[in-house]
Amino acid sequence: MGKIAATYDLMPESTDVPLESIVGSIDGIIPNGVSIIQTKVEPVAFGLKKVVVGFIIDDSDETIGTQLEDGLRSIEGVENVECTSSALL
Repeated sequence: MGKIAATYDLMPESTDVPLESIVGSIDGIIPNGVSIIQTKVEPVAFGLKKVVVGFIIDDSDETIGTQLEDGLRSIEGVENVECTSSALL
């Protein structure tokens, strides 16, 4: 198999959620075979911001995408996880 570059948006539950704690939690939840290539905070609307995370995913394990998304959803303060782009490398 190959590698996939994927970008995910992590939406916080509210404007009161400290985005730094979300970013700090990402390293601890990613499965083996996934590496972070970037994290940034972007404005959404009305003071709400989101965390945008780029990953390189080794797709030799067919369940790795599900494991990654389940881990991202488990981060305290994250309301929604959405894959906004993916491309085979």
